[in-house]
Amino acid sequence: MTRIVIVGGGFAGFQAARTLTRRLAGTGLSAEIVLINPTDYFLYLPLLPEVAAGILDPRRISISLPGSLPGVRFVPGEVDRVDLGSRTVSWVDPEGRRRETGYDRLILAAGSVNKLLPVPGVADHAHGFRGLPEALYVRDHIVRQVELAATAEDAEERTARCTFVVVGAGYTGTELAAQGPDLTEALRRRHPELRDQRIRWMLVDVADRVLPGLAKRLGDTAHEVLRTRGVEVRTGESIREATTDGVQLQSGDFVPTRSLIWCVGVRPDPLIEEIGLETEQGRLKVDEYLHPPGHPEITACGDAAAVPDRTRPGEVTAMTAQHAVRQGRLAARNVLASLGEGRPRRYRHHDLGFLVDLGAGHAAANPLGIPLSGWPAKVVTRGYHLASMPGNRVRTAAEWALEALTHRQTVQLGLVRSAAVPLDTRSPEVPSGAGAR
Repeated sequence: MTRIVIVGGGFAGFQAARTLTRRLAGTGLSAEIVLINPTDYFLYLPLLPEVAAGILDPRRISISLPGSLPGVRFVPGEVDRVDLGSRTVSWVDPEGRRRETGYDRLILAAGSVNKLLPVPGVADHAHGFRGLPEALYVRDHIVRQVELAATAEDAEERTARCTFVVVGAGYTGTELAAQGPDLTEALRRRHPELRDQRIRWMLVDVADRVLPGLAKRLGDTAHEVLRTRGVEVRTGESIREATTDGVQLQSGDFVPTRSLIWCVGVRPDPLIEEIGLETEQGRLKVDEYLHPPGHPEITACGDAAAVPDRTRPGEVTAMTAQHAVRQGRLAARNVLASLGEGRPRRYRHHDLGFLVDLGAGHAAANPLGIPLSGWPAKVVTRGYHLASMPGNRVRTAAEWALEALTHRQTVQLGLVRSAAVPLDTRSPEVPSGAGAR
């Protein structure tokens, strides 16, 4: 029996597995599909800021891989080695045991990890925002800082605990900075000691505007929403150093804070560089059929692959969920074509637009190139997310409705400590294409 191994259960890997099972059912082919992923769920990353803000339960955006992919053999583990000569994949399971399996066809959809910059102190004092552990930690951390501020007798300590710095004005950073003030305001109202205390949110990015990857009009819309919520936007600015007491900006300003959230961007999973094949910007170099040169048995997709963008000659596709989903489907089709079912196809996809949820009735969107803001953008954004999620749609919609009618739940769970979510190591549940929508 042909064994097809898929590395990674994010947007690209999930779609590849689902497409393979559906298309195999109508053929005479006999194949075993093995999906290796550190967690047993697919993470719908675009809604992660709503988990950190206390709007959604984390289970709403985590869809069971074994439950949603019948016919796929799920293997929990983190792949750290691919032997091209023997066609084997090695991984470490959740209990630290090393495992190995052979493959006839390999789909690499390993996704991405936090992108670090050589800034002193960032690895020690900042926290990333790339998976459920980070989101749960950030939510607990924000609640804890406000509660500690309410008991602090020193005014400087209280101010530092009520200051939150987000670095990176891309999708994730902008959405988190937009959602944050509502959470901290709800917390502040529960503590009379903080009645006159300013809670400060700051968004810092070296770019000259918010959401630099989008049209200026959408970036301006997001900037205005942030301004009305009291978020201090510092564009054209970067972090010089992070310390226990705060952050030093390149401008020379020192911001006392206990909260530095790192949303600068992503880089391909280090596994890709270790395979030994040619890479481009850390991504595996592939042709239009998603194959690395000289290795037709391997298909790579999503953030792991530098796929030529036929709509923009000379460039590769962006690290977005939109590309990852479609590349995952094409990877499955081309794997089947290599087994004699159908013909291989080249990857080509025109951008369908982008969506940014800014919380509390606000969003910025340009579906099919039509710029939207306010409630129309909010409706389109949430409708798109519900349509794109492979599960939990009813529960997610119900929690959105409850959030509009009731007070959000703001309690510390204490499940994740800071040591469990270090910034300088790979974050195992980052899905492929997590960078943008």
